Amino acid sequence: MSVASEYLQLQRQSADELVRQHAPLVRRIAYHLMGRLPPSVDVSDLIQAGMIGLLEAARNFTTGRNASFETFAGIRIRGAMLDELRRTDWTPRSVHRKVREMAEVVRQIEIETGADAEDAEVMRRLGMGAEEYHAALADAASARLLSLSAPDDAEGGAAFDVADGESLGPQDSVEHEGMRRALVDAIGSLPEREQLVMSLYYEEELNLKEIGAVLGVTESRVCQIHGQAIVRLRARMTGWTEQVEAGNRARATGKSRARGS
Repeated sequence: MSVASEYLQLQRQSADELVRQHAPLVRRIAYHLMGRLPPSVDVSDLIQAGMIGLLEAARNFTTGRNASFETFAGIRIRGAMLDELRRTDWTPRSVHRKVREMAEVVRQIEIETGADAEDAEVMRRLGMGAEEYHAALADAASARLLSLSAPDDAEGGAAFDVADGESLGPQDSVEHEGMRRALVDAIGSLPEREQLVMSLYYEEELNLKEIGAVLGVTESRVCQIHGQAIVRLRARMTGWTEQVEAGNRARATGKSRARGS
């Protein structure tokens, strides 16, 4: 056996051992995510995707990295699970449409009043009762619980994408950084209670029950507050996304004219 063949065999053995040792990490991450997902999501699908992420991490890990393998693998495993959730987006198109409608109403109210849109006025303009409105807020939270990165449905609307910056081109990187700044500003403008829920959910990664215990409210109330924050963020990000889309159209027109000249 050549030196190269021996080296490759040792690499494969090392990767296989890392996968065996860290398989429980996949289940732990999967069940942690399940605490933040609807019952319709199958944990076995997450585990399967996570095992693929673990295998890729084992193959690509080098001892010269600053992070430990568990930290490195955890990022890959979680990323693979989120990719699977995005790919199989469980949210019906009707929910996406409803979220867009709610966000547009919130935007109109806040433009007119210069203040946070109140639930009562949003419900009045949408023609919704309290029960239907709160159910729509819960749906809004589910439609956007992947760190504000799940894709929109094919009918349009802006996604709050948080893609890997290293994979972006120069223009995409500028837009990506602009989106991050706009999103940070939008979150900072939320009512205090909504800001707190967003921080506990997305930064501290507490589930709704745990957040309810912190705030002293029910899990369903946390879900409503979360949904309110998502709808309000979408409304307040609309101006930024419209600017980006206008810029993209202008660049496309310029390129078309350049090719025709």
